[in-house]
Amino acid sequence: MGSDEDLVEQGDAAAEAARVAERELVGRAVAGERGAIADVVRLLQDPLYRLALRMVWRPAEAEDATQEILLRVLGKLDTWRGEAKLLTWAYRVGVNYLLNLRRQSPQEAANLSFDTYAEGLADGLAEEDYRGPEATLLSGEVRLNCSQAMLQCLARDERVAFVLGEVFDLNSTEAAWILEVTPAAYRKRLERAKKRIGAFLTATCGVANPQAFCRCPRRVDKAVALGRVDPRKPQYMSHPVSPGGRTAAVAEEQMIRLHDAAAVLRSHPDYAAPQAKMDAIAGLLHSHRFPLLD
Repeated sequence: MGSDEDLVEQGDAAAEAARVAERELVGRAVAGERGAIADVVRLLQDPLYRLALRMVWRPAEAEDATQEILLRVLGKLDTWRGEAKLLTWAYRVGVNYLLNLRRQSPQEAANLSFDTYAEGLADGLAEEDYRGPEATLLSGEVRLNCSQAMLQCLARDERVAFVLGEVFDLNSTEAAWILEVTPAAYRKRLERAKKRIGAFLTATCGVANPQAFCRCPRRVDKAVALGRVDPRKPQYMSHPVSPGGRTAAVAEEQMIRLHDAAAVLRSHPDYAAPQAKMDAIAGLLHSHRFPLLD
């Protein structure tokens, strides 16, 4: 068995090899090699989609945002100097776009707040759990949709801080670099978001706090009636996941095991970017309108 020093050296060597491989890949992409450009897209598309989804709530909006972010990343690829990992740098490009995105969602336009959302959860809460067809599926869909809605109650700067730190598990140095703020300013923003999310979950969510009033199986009928959940086509429970990524079932098992407020927000599957949008990007790359390939 190797010493701790050997393990550190092996880790450093692996990290350096990864950095070299990224620089080589980006170099080939900037030179216009189609295969390398496609590899960059494949490397970044799913993480960027998961970032966009947490920021804009609905998959359709996240698809559009991801396509735009990827095109911006490719357009700026020749400016990447390896000052951060390629994905970290791409997150910075994506965050800049998402923080300035015109408000498209009617829910966000209505300035959803924790107070109004808590009132909505209490309204129409059934006395008993939903026991109809696909009860487990629809209860899971309610939970996933609800946790997405909770994030929309945060201001965008708080939301992205929470997503980077608590959902993506980035350290404060990485997250601060992405947001172009100091680590101290980032930690303050994150702490504020965690307190607001934690207080809301403790007061309302039976998953995070067994004494709270709301239960996902008791919200199914109301969510269906309001059109927030489609029993014929659940958005989140049936969403494609990345190869080898967490499924909805695995994510829920982890949430139950951890049983804390942050786990409720982390417990989404490892969603994959929808293939139709990625095919559209591939079409642009094979046109004669994309700068890298001119």
